[in-house]
Amino acid sequence: MLRIPVLLAALSVLVLAGCRPGSDSEGLPVVLTSIQNKGSDTIVNLALAWAERYQTVRPEVSVAVTGGGSGTGIASLANGTVDIANASRAIKPEEIETARTNGVEPMEFIIARDAIAIIVHPSNPVDHLTLQQLSDIYSGKITNWRDLGGEDRPIVALSRETNSGTHVYFLESVIRLGDSDDQTLFSPNVLLLPSSEGIGAEVRLNPNAIGYDGLGYVTDDMKTLSIGIESSGPFWAPSADTVNDGQYPISRDLYMYTAGEPTGIIKDYIDWIMQPEAQAIVLDLGFVPNLE
Repeated sequence: MLRIPVLLAALSVLVLAGCRPGSDSEGLPVVLTSIQNKGSDTIVNLALAWAERYQTVRPEVSVAVTGGGSGTGIASLANGTVDIANASRAIKPEEIETARTNGVEPMEFIIARDAIAIIVHPSNPVDHLTLQQLSDIYSGKITNWRDLGGEDRPIVALSRETNSGTHVYFLESVIRLGDSDDQTLFSPNVLLLPSSEGIGAEVRLNPNAIGYDGLGYVTDDMKTLSIGIESSGPFWAPSADTVNDGQYPISRDLYMYTAGEPTGIIKDYIDWIMQPEAQAIVLDLGFVPNLE
């Protein structure tokens, strides 16, 4: 599996607030300008990698990246404290209304795609699950690995916290199986963890654990399960190919939102993200480039 380097995802690594004088490669004065970018923890390492690369393209522009979750990023866009919000889910109607109340019209950009990998400890003998089995695990109907062909062990289900776009996506698309009328919730026994890295760390240590993470966060020291629709198969492992082919059933778009149609340096940055140079970074970090 491809790995994402740990980039201190919860911190602003590239921060140059406001504008201040600097110099270019020839020593000529330039104005350094900052773009504030906040939101999804799924996207944060990708956003940091983009920000670092962009400074080699536009040295006078600094992109300050922080995580905190999709909901946090969208709320910050709505209240005018960031220029770009990252989200691993689509913006909700009520979030759009809140933004409009504040005079902000969110503009959506699909900047990549992602497979949600189902991960377990490497010693777990289970190799594949159906979506229904995943729903039953996370809603509390299945609580022992023996019911899934594994050992007689309790299942320790791990999830992201509720402000995470990945949490919302998993609830709607896996636990509720895409049924908008279904009101099934996560079992109260599901452990909520604040980061993708936290889920991975727990899975590596706990042979009873099962978790979900963006494919870019999966490392070689955890086991990825293949997922299918029917119990008879077929089952697909998460990859760029199975996402692009429409086979892997737990995949989603990843978004950036701006306050209205972007202009100036924000437009230039969004335009660059959609270009081959930036989309190659998407693939390098284990995500799926936007091919549209």
